[in-house]
Amino acid sequence: MDTSFDIIKERLKDKGLKFTPQRRNVIDTVVESSGRHLNIEEIYNIVKKKCPEIGLATVYRTIQLLDDINVLSKLDLNDGCIRYELSINDDDDHSHHHLICRECGEVIEVKEDLLEMLENIIEKNYNFKIYDHDLRVFGICSKCRKSE
Repeated sequence: MDTSFDIIKERLKDKGLKFTPQRRNVIDTVVESSGRHLNIEEIYNIVKKKCPEIGLATVYRTIQLLDDINVLSKLDLNDGCIRYELSINDDDDHSHHHLICRECGEVIEVKEDLLEMLENIIEKNYNFKIYDHDLRVFGICSKCRKSE
């Protein structure tokens, strides 16, 4: 089975794009940070430690490129910045869901897709073909609830 890194490298190659050292450092950071939901500045700060000569604009362009080739997904947590997460899925896969703590900002991923029945009803009743959905649930995590 291919690793995320190998899949990304192959998708770049398929698009005729170069695998530069700067892109490699950004990709390494994204893969190593899987599940952390980092914004571009956080990604840049991590990459900068390994590759001091890299510029913020290069990180922005690389993240945009990774989004364009469908290996990253944008995640808006209503906190004023866009975060990114690794999302190497088949086109038919749905995104997972997120629980977002309003106190500490923790993001918990929900792997189960519990909306299949709702999708079936919508498709049948509204003759609407659903390709994906995005569910974000805002509340208070268990750690923050213990301190109440």
